[in-house]
Amino acid sequence: MSTATTPAGTAVSTEDLLVTVYRETLGAARLDRDSDFYEAGGDSLSAFQITGRLREALGVEVPVALVFAYPSPADLAAVVDADFAQS
Repeated sequence: MSTATTPAGTAVSTEDLLVTVYRETLGAARLDRDSDFYEAGGDSLSAFQITGRLREALGVEVPVALVFAYPSPADLAAVVDADFAQS
């Protein structure tokens, strides 16, 4: 599992980061690790916002198509950790 560092300097897991990003981007505080991007009102603009936030936090370019292919924070985090983990 990869971690990111928040602006406050604390480390968080990729999954926790994505839950926070989904909540903030989609404006739904009740989203959890298994929430569905589409059911929460996600669209192409919000998908681009999510990948932009990942780029800022993790320093990797995550294709926006992955947000659509793996619509829950848990599923997307697993792919990001597997495919984009920094060594």
